[in-house]
Amino acid sequence: MAGPGVMRAPMRTVSLRNLAAHKVRLVLTLIAVLLGTAFVAGSFIFTDTLKQSFTTIFASSEKGVDSRVQARHDYDPGVPIDLLAHIRAVPGARTVQAGITAAVVLVDKHGKAVQTGGAPSQAGAWVTARDSVNPVPTFVSGHAPTRAGEVVVNDGAARQDHLAVGDHVKVVTPAGRVVATTISGVYQVSFDTGGYLGVLFSPGQAVQLFTDGQHVASVDVAAAPGVSPRTLTDRIARVLPAGLRANTGDEVRRADSDGVASALSFVNYILLGFGLLALLVGTFIIYNTFSMIVAQRQRELALLRAIGANRAQIRRSVLFEAGVIGVLGSALGLAAGIGLAYGLRAVLDALNLGLPSGGLVLGTRTVLVSLVLGTAVTLLAARTPARRAAKIAPVAAMREEFAAPNAVSLHRRSVAGAALAAAALAVTVAGVAANSAGTAAAFIGVGLLGTCAGAMLLSPVLARWVIAPLGRIVGHPFAIVGQLARTNAIRNPRRTAATAFALTIGLVLVAGVAVLGSSAKASVAKLVNTSVRADYILTTRVSVGVPQAAVAAARKLDGVGSITELHELSASVDGKHYFGDAVDGPLSDAVDLHLEQGSLAISADTMLVSHHTAAQRGWKLGSTHTFSVPGEAPITRKITGSYSDNQLMGPWLVGGDVYRALTPATQRTDIVALLHASPGANLSALRTGLERVTNRFYVVDVQSRSEFEGQVASQINGLIGLLYGLLGLAIVIAILGIINTLALSVIERRREVGMLRAIGMQRTQVRRTIYLESLLIAVFGAALGLALGLGYGALLTNALHDQGLDVLSVPWAQSVGFLGVAAVIGVLAAVWPGIRAARTRPLAAIGAP
Repeated sequence: MAGPGVMRAPMRTVSLRNLAAHKVRLVLTLIAVLLGTAFVAGSFIFTDTLKQSFTTIFASSEKGVDSRVQARHDYDPGVPIDLLAHIRAVPGARTVQAGITAAVVLVDKHGKAVQTGGAPSQAGAWVTARDSVNPVPTFVSGHAPTRAGEVVVNDGAARQDHLAVGDHVKVVTPAGRVVATTISGVYQVSFDTGGYLGVLFSPGQAVQLFTDGQHVASVDVAAAPGVSPRTLTDRIARVLPAGLRANTGDEVRRADSDGVASALSFVNYILLGFGLLALLVGTFIIYNTFSMIVAQRQRELALLRAIGANRAQIRRSVLFEAGVIGVLGSALGLAAGIGLAYGLRAVLDALNLGLPSGGLVLGTRTVLVSLVLGTAVTLLAARTPARRAAKIAPVAAMREEFAAPNAVSLHRRSVAGAALAAAALAVTVAGVAANSAGTAAAFIGVGLLGTCAGAMLLSPVLARWVIAPLGRIVGHPFAIVGQLARTNAIRNPRRTAATAFALTIGLVLVAGVAVLGSSAKASVAKLVNTSVRADYILTTRVSVGVPQAAVAAARKLDGVGSITELHELSASVDGKHYFGDAVDGPLSDAVDLHLEQGSLAISADTMLVSHHTAAQRGWKLGSTHTFSVPGEAPITRKITGSYSDNQLMGPWLVGGDVYRALTPATQRTDIVALLHASPGANLSALRTGLERVTNRFYVVDVQSRSEFEGQVASQINGLIGLLYGLLGLAIVIAILGIINTLALSVIERRREVGMLRAIGMQRTQVRRTIYLESLLIAVFGAALGLALGLGYGALLTNALHDQGLDVLSVPWAQSVGFLGVAAVIGVLAAVWPGIRAARTRPLAAIGAP
């Protein structure tokens, strides 16, 4: 008998030849690993590329900055202009440049607002080489702005938006002022990518339009030769008042890069989550594949045992095959991940989201994680089949072609599944009973994971319970063919369950997302219909708010009863930074707030607070609170009323006088303006008048309540559509699993199919049997996924009641559609295996070894 050392090389040869001999099976299994790994690799490549692109932009745009002075808080007005002289006097300060920047909208010569998507559309001041810490941009054409009314734009925006020297354009400022200008030049900068629009005015006009005349956003300083940035920054810090801070240029660039990395982390988590989901679903395919491989190779493995291979060698042989598939699939997935990153970049660019361009970044971490993760998942999925192969008794295996399922192990699995499901149900109940939305969501999420795991263990039993009666109904019109399909579907419940559960996982998430999306839209509809009393809403879709001048023009129209303006106010409240809303106009005419205590009237010295905010911060009826920003006199207001939490309103409300006292005139704008028509007014004529008087401000949209609701709903639909697209990956892998399982099942049942053909079964009947079997498996998996997804989606919606999801809407029609799609998927997945089965030659199959 050959020893272990002698057998090791032949065993590897057997494994490699087995892989080469079953190319279709190899390809299908590789795809399962490839898709999951591709998403993991693609997420890393995509986010690493964006981070590198933004880092390059910051390095270029802030190249000459050795030190930067800026306000400590967002609500601070900025750096006093008269402080620039003191900074220039600091030893080692070579050049001092005032930073002026603001979000604007450019209107081209045709009167059309330039859309930059997600890219910045900013205005600033042109700075000469003498006063600039950065290299001065070069001109492609024209010249610098030398007087008020002249602007220059960057070359990328000029090419993309067809802007040219001499064009008469308009710029809408943050406060809604429309400034007529002429393009005097087109300049070029190294970070001119991604749809960015930079409009630069003459210094004097920039100060007039974008500052309060006393402060600038920041001050950049370049160090003299021989003075380090750290030394310069420390010297500058000594002359700064308490509300300002100084940082080195490296600290500024690092903070900017960290901010981008933090913003991109959400995208990274989403893509990684779908990658891991794909690998999880692929695990079922790999497990099924190797389970069937072991069953089909039982005689071969028994023969190897008989000639000297021990259990460890058999186990290593199967794991070696899995390792080869894992490495190949992961390597191909890494390559596909590069393509996915390219594709994702192209899609987002097509959506005009304003992402910067740059070469893809493939880091060592991405390569290692992709290869290790894909290979590890494949080996883990093949571990149980490998152990099963090692336990094969040579003589028994040679007497039987296939092993019968182990009833004892199936019973143990069912008991474990029931226990796990019961524990998960207890955790879910605890989540439903929790008071905090975060705690409730966390418990329900854990409960969902536990329930899915329990359902996975119980699915062989559930498959028999569901498929047996379902098969009688579905198979009844097909007589013996339907009966045979039902028998085949539950012949090996463990395999059927593993095949179906890949689809179950995808449908759990799809159904859960459907419930959340439908509930979100229903909640928005309820909120708008019950809370908004306005007949028309003035809003914008761009980076600037509703100009107050546009509201003033609308107020003069006949048929306007009242207009209520909402402003966002950022201020220090009792020494802490908070955001809230300020109100101008009658609140009760525009919004229906539910009063809890006191009165909803806002007077010159009062304020309102939401129930949640009052409880969280300990604010009570009658308590007074001080609002302040640096450089302005503090304002004290008394709480005279509290209202139920409302997603349209902020955590607290003050009068518009507080907003005007604490916000510079150049930054004042409205979030929305809610218009209530006077009694008997012609709403159609009123809308026409509103559009006429607001058109000259270019950024104002006039919307009815239903249109406003539709705008919010469209944003929800966009997000849901993206999630459906990504979840489709799991469905694709599940389809591959069904194809793979059925294809291998046809090979496994070759003698049986040959016998049926020999006694008269037609090819169409063979195909129909496979189609029905696949349909039953797919519908079972989808039904189980829908039940879990809809149930837990409803529970999660209920848990988020206080976060705005206060209407539960279960999309029943959509769910029936999902089930129908699953049935179609089942039939389509069976087409190729069915054709292969129908082509089986009876005599050759019966005589096969």
